[in-house]
Amino acid sequence: METRRMGRTGLQVAPICLGGNTFGWTTDQAKSEEVLDAYVEGGGNFIDTADVYSVWVPGNTGGDSERVLGKWMKARGNRENIIIASKVGSKMGERPNETGLSRQHIMAGVEASLRNLQTDYIDLYQSHRDDLNTPVEETLRAYDDLVAQGKVRYIGASNFAAWRLTRNLWASDKYNYARYETLQPLYNLYSREGYERELEPLVLDQQVGVIPYSSLASGFFSGKYRQGQPLPNTPRAQGVQRTYMNERGFKILAEIERVAEGHKVTNSQVALAWLLARPGITAPIVSGTSVEHVRELLGAAELKLSQDAIAALDKVSDWQIKG
Repeated sequence: METRRMGRTGLQVAPICLGGNTFGWTTDQAKSEEVLDAYVEGGGNFIDTADVYSVWVPGNTGGDSERVLGKWMKARGNRENIIIASKVGSKMGERPNETGLSRQHIMAGVEASLRNLQTDYIDLYQSHRDDLNTPVEETLRAYDDLVAQGKVRYIGASNFAAWRLTRNLWASDKYNYARYETLQPLYNLYSREGYERELEPLVLDQQVGVIPYSSLASGFFSGKYRQGQPLPNTPRAQGVQRTYMNERGFKILAEIERVAEGHKVTNSQVALAWLLARPGITAPIVSGTSVEHVRELLGAAELKLSQDAIAALDKVSDWQIKG
């Protein structure tokens, strides 16, 4: 599997990033390790997690996904072959300093993540969400210190508006601080406007790598959610119903299925291959819940859609066409 350079960094990553949000939550240690082993055996090396995964589960305190990864890397002895991306900034508790991008929270957060991951460095440390209450200079200086200390190699941003990413990039240039080298936005065939209108021109101009999440629209593009069929009684299924199960969503899904049939591949592979063909995209993030699922997702990296297929997908999902 060919790797891709992540933005301006020296990191070479697999074109499919394995999302770790289910580790320690819906997939236990043993199942998670099966998924991780299959991903690496298939040529993968890039895994995304966060300190907040999965604090929302009763009895969990956060860091659950990171601890699964840490145990796996220690058992396999493969840390130097894995690119780990983690995040800080989401709400971890009720105390005032357990959220946001203050220096205090970042410094405490990175130490906790390093312990959880059983490593002395994080390849890509990301701001999970923007913090309008903390000066960007304070945040960036904290990250710059972590890079200088060798605890973090590069930094990235997730869920940032274009004007805020611009503000941060400007501050990094002005003060010679480490800069956000990656962006992790919501981006898929359905949700295009939020990224393409303002963020895409910015990241292309500034050579910021892009690792989109919700690449399969929370599983909708896999085809497992159908009109007139009962939905699983889960919060995720309810979110899919609210967001994607509408006339536009099913039109896009129908085109994905037509393209998949023509290329003799799966729906998920088509949706991911479309993302990989977009300029500036480094590696879509997808969560694998089984060995078979991981192998299917990795197959998207080898799929080259025809120009006609890409044009058809572009047209059916074009956010600039109204009515």
